[in-house]
This record gives sequence, C-alpha cells and structure tokens, in this order.
Amino acid sequence: MNKIGIDPGLTGAIAWLDSNNKFIDVWDMPTMSRGKKGNQVNSVELGEIIREITREEPCIAYVEQVHAMPGQGVVSMFNFGESFGVIKGVLGSLMIPVEFVTPVQWKTRAALKGKDKDAARTKAINMYPNASLSRKKDIGRADALMIARYGE
Repeated sequence: MNKIGIDPGLTGAIAWLDSNNKFIDVWDMPTMSRGKKGNQVNSVELGEIIREITREEPCIAYVEQVHAMPGQGVVSMFNFGESFGVIKGVLGSLMIPVEFVTPVQWKTRAALKGKDKDAARTKAINMYPNASLSRKKDIGRADALMIARYGE
C-alpha cells in the first residue's frame, strides 16, 4: 500500500512513497490567499493531489498530530487548527484511512528525536536524492517524507 505523509500547516507538505518506501513525489502544502488575513490551505488543490496519489493504488495517510502549545498566539493556533481540519476533511471525503502520529513518534522512529529541525532535511536528502529538498524552506517536505516512512 502506498503511503502519504502530511506535515500540516501552511508551510507543511505532502509526501508520496510507494509500499517499499520508494520516493514518488513531494509537494509543498497548497495555499491560497484569504485577503488581508494571510493564507489558508487550498482544499481543492489538496484534494487534487491526494486524488492523484490514490488513483492507481490504495493508500494510507500518516498525518502529524498537532495541538496547541503554551505561548503560541490565539490567531495563529486557530489558523493552524483550521488547516489541520481541512486536511482531515479532504482525507475523509476521499475515504483515505488515516493514522495520526505525534512528532515524538515519527522523530523517534526516524532517529531524529532531540535533533535540530534541519536534521530531517539532511536525512531525507540522503535517503531520497531525487526529491527536491535543496531549499532551507524544504523542511516541511522532509518532515512529510519522514512522516510517510513512519508507516514502514
């Protein structure tokens, strides 16, 4: 079964691995403007990406389980929660089975617990040299790849 890894949020990403954890593709989280209030996840484009992944073979999605953290702003946490809800809604509407994994769970399995944020990108570059991960902002893509690998 193919695997989808999702790092939620506006700077997150969607990764697609086959049943043997071979790299297929990775996308930045699709977003769209909400006017003066910033951006939001583009649910239509996200749905198109997920449909493309599931067109030929069934998939399971591994999604990072997110929650509010002390000290985070109310507006930013609301927006993050809204993005998480959009992702859950798209996966649910397409009847994709979902497993939620905490950052501690996937980072432990990937031997990244306690390491800096860029460690996942370094590891993903070594594991998936064909993936586009050269930009510093590709941390979301790398996290999505490691989240997809959680299901191995």
